[in-house]
Amino acid sequence: MTIDDLLWGRVRRPTRGPKQGLDLERVITMAVEIADADGLAALTMSRLAKALGAGAASLYTYVPGKPALEALMLDWIIGTGPLPHTLPGTWRERLEAGARADWYGYRAHPWVLQLAVAQVRPGPNLVAWYDSTLASLEATGLTEPEKVDVVETLDAYVRGMARSALDPAPVPEDEPDGVAEAFPALIRAARAGALTPRPEESFEFGLARLLDGVEALVRERLSP
Repeated sequence: MTIDDLLWGRVRRPTRGPKQGLDLERVITMAVEIADADGLAALTMSRLAKALGAGAASLYTYVPGKPALEALMLDWIIGTGPLPHTLPGTWRERLEAGARADWYGYRAHPWVLQLAVAQVRPGPNLVAWYDSTLASLEATGLTEPEKVDVVETLDAYVRGMARSALDPAPVPEDEPDGVAEAFPALIRAARAGALTPRPEESFEFGLARLLDGVEALVRERLSP
């Protein structure tokens, strides 16, 4: 049983093992519950087995180890979101809605950020998401490399903003002597409250500016 076997062959059709009432889908969802509650580091095969009421050894009937489990979890989470090309609206509205869904998904399941940057095996839901996002750009006149660059840039932006929102930089409460004279622009921003984390506003601002740039390129490509 390989990771690819599980991702592409059995994740949608769970195979029953020795524990009655337990299947691969239940293993994955319980693992997600543990990671949501306590983080990815707290998820061990022994803790998962205990939560499922199964023996640690019997759990390996369903998954060969934690790397396979993490790949299944990531693909399962991706499968809970919408496919951008199925959403209503223009290409921009579809990408906006898809980006927001990913943003809220990262906020709800912060451990996914650890897996999204790791070398996790791609599963069917991840591949379907990528294909769907590219399909959303079909009528834009962009070249194939440009479409891929848009998808990669947008994905990196959403992940980066989600990571920043989870671990914001501290904002000093006091102004040491001489700081205002040395860094006047920064101090003006601080006094205006601009350095206080505003995750939702900042995300929406950046998303709009990013897509403004893509839209300008699309207009250029479609112009006679």
